[in-house]
Amino acid sequence: MIKHKILSFGELLLRLSSSGESFLGADGQVVVFPGGSEANVAASLGQLGIACSYLSRVPGNELALQALSTLKTLGVDVSPTLLEGDRMGLYFLLSANGLSKGEVVYDRNYSAFSELKPGTINWDAILEDFTWLHWSALTPALSAPLADVCLEALEVAHRKGLTVSVDLNYRNKLWNYGKQPIEVMPALLQYCDVVMGNIWAANKMVGSSVLETLTRDTPPEVYFEHAKESAGEVFGLLPRCKHIAYTFRFMDSATHNLLYGTYHTREADFISPVNETNGVIDRIGSGDAFMAGLIYALVNEKGGQDIIDAATAAGFKKLFVKGDFGNGAI
Repeated sequence: MIKHKILSFGELLLRLSSSGESFLGADGQVVVFPGGSEANVAASLGQLGIACSYLSRVPGNELALQALSTLKTLGVDVSPTLLEGDRMGLYFLLSANGLSKGEVVYDRNYSAFSELKPGTINWDAILEDFTWLHWSALTPALSAPLADVCLEALEVAHRKGLTVSVDLNYRNKLWNYGKQPIEVMPALLQYCDVVMGNIWAANKMVGSSVLETLTRDTPPEVYFEHAKESAGEVFGLLPRCKHIAYTFRFMDSATHNLLYGTYHTREADFISPVNETNGVIDRIGSGDAFMAGLIYALVNEKGGQDIIDAATAAGFKKLFVKGDFGNGAI
């Protein structure tokens, strides 16, 4: 068994959310949490005992240092992070916990991370001691230069023989620099061994097919068949890819959630049990916890059914943890 050391790369954010049902509620109180997809993954991996480091670019101010300190207390090595620039990226969650259909408002322009340019990071030196690189589609969504930074990292990771995982996070509000994901992502995904997302994100990122007739009421066994078809197409488009996992998350009300997942290799397909709850505490970060559970199971060379069960359990248990970071439970 390979003893993996993982580097997670992405933007460290601060989340501002209401302490009650309305962001501008009568109490006027706002709660702040550190977050960001790749940081969330690192936080869960650190708590699961997986050697994990985190690379971002943040200003050397007290806000950023406290966010990094939180990651460090969860078992994440933050020494690769660059302390440069003037501000951290923010996002505003217009509910207390992501359980409404409320808006997310991003404030990420001109952040230290968003101003990263190709040639800034010495990827040869950074990746020297790592066996695994994790990133997400959120980074190339921010700007063309950041897409080029991702390509730099992926080319070096490929040359050094690292395993590469990606979360196909799709946020239409972020793709606003004149490019659509289908124009950017296929070239980057060619370097990936592990792809996680959902069938709709795969459609946006690589053009795999998805039926418009699929709804929340579509039975899991039907979704499983569509997931198999989607994964088969993605495998055909990405020759290096060995593992694909899809989440199926449905929010019927502020507290009623369904969550299950599928896992696919080129030889077999697996589906988890359906998890259902009426007691959600915080929905934000459940997909990132799923990603961490997937990586954990792959690193520990679990069998196919155990892989998707572990990933889904991690995602589901995050629903009961306040803030963006999970607690590493599987």
